[in-house]
Amino acid sequence: MRSSTLINWTLVSSILSCGAYAETESRSPFSLERENEHQTWGVSAQYRIATTPYDLDQSDSSTGSFIPLLHFENDYFFVDGVSAGYKAFEQGKWSFNAISRLRFIDLPEDLQHEYGGARVDLGGALGYQLTDATKTELELLSDSNGNIYGNWRIFTEYSGESWWFKPSVTLRYKSADFNSHYYAVEDLTNERIGAGIDANFGIEGRYHLASNLYLMGSTSLTVLDDNAYQSQAVDSHTQGEVYVGFGFFNEPKQTRRSDVKAKPYVRVAHGWGTISNMGDILLRWDVEKDEYNNQMTSVFYGHPVSDTLFGLPLEIYFTPGIGHHWSSEVQGHSTEYIAAVKAYYTFQWPFKWRFGVAEGLSWVDRTTYLEYVDMIDDKEDYTTPSRLLNYLDISFDFNLGDAFNNSDWNNVWLGYTLHHRSAIFEQSAQYGRMKGGSNYNMVYLQFDF
Repeated sequence: MRSSTLINWTLVSSILSCGAYAETESRSPFSLERENEHQTWGVSAQYRIATTPYDLDQSDSSTGSFIPLLHFENDYFFVDGVSAGYKAFEQGKWSFNAISRLRFIDLPEDLQHEYGGARVDLGGALGYQLTDATKTELELLSDSNGNIYGNWRIFTEYSGESWWFKPSVTLRYKSADFNSHYYAVEDLTNERIGAGIDANFGIEGRYHLASNLYLMGSTSLTVLDDNAYQSQAVDSHTQGEVYVGFGFFNEPKQTRRSDVKAKPYVRVAHGWGTISNMGDILLRWDVEKDEYNNQMTSVFYGHPVSDTLFGLPLEIYFTPGIGHHWSSEVQGHSTEYIAAVKAYYTFQWPFKWRFGVAEGLSWVDRTTYLEYVDMIDDKEDYTTPSRLLNYLDISFDFNLGDAFNNSDWNNVWLGYTLHHRSAIFEQSAQYGRMKGGSNYNMVYLQFDF
């Protein structure tokens, strides 16, 4: 089986998926509490270590991944690290969400190039609030090939002034197709096994260090069913995982949404591909032209969530976007979906300028030529590029109204941005354990409203 990619239902139905095989269902190592009167937003970075339950003539007994994650919630959508969804129904103690979730596939790392290291599943979750702190959920999910499984979960939350943690128990029913595909590793062993129920016991938490900075972590243990354990590919009855990391989030006592002065925006950009790397572009403006003149156009919406970070005047936005990669001599057209958190710093010199940085996730429905060449050509270990990659956006712009002393243009900004996608140097299973990516130099107009 080859790597596939898909994810994230946010304001513009965005982001994630990767590749195939035996897995632990992954849950967010940091779960934001819902606070209807406050914004919930954040960016976090964790490192995940998981044991590998396989005997596939590989030396790896564990696998590790660096994972940048987004966190955002309003009354309709949520992005909580490895999960995202649409709040379809809430009444009394009952709720129903349409969800997507990243599930890591903990094959030995040498096999993750070909078969992928993670997959995003889609489905629904029915929830019932037992008490103020305790909730139970019933989920039905499927991967992109129709391999179905279901979860029954119960969890409770405990919190203090600076800390929060959530223990949970999950029972997972796996169909015979799911169990054969991910645990018998049918594509490699030609073995089919029956359905099964495994159990997961976990705890996750956070600690508020200072201002917007949080320490985060989680750990869990999965006990596999007998069918999975007795398959040729598996040699362990249990599998464990640990997350450790940090994040930047809204403070617990942060101002209400109505007090945020930052304005929503729409940004329209057009850019040209380059084979230069990010360091050469930003540090030396050493831009080598793409000989095939590959181009893209993007549109982003900026939803303001805060005016400050660590007490500094930084405007913070949750910003979903969509990009169109135009067809050329060497590629067909494709669509890119992005979700990110972006920070802006504004300064006067002699008129208003802004410097912006965004971190997020990006998924394309068809691999572009620049990424295929950078990730696959002349690399014997790589077979299929990952369509899900990490996303960075570095921008500079200035206010047209301030620059030309025209109040009619005060809500318009003209700028440059570097549109960057990368797999983080083989350190991330969700990006196919690959190296490479693409860069586009883009000009844009941004309209506040």
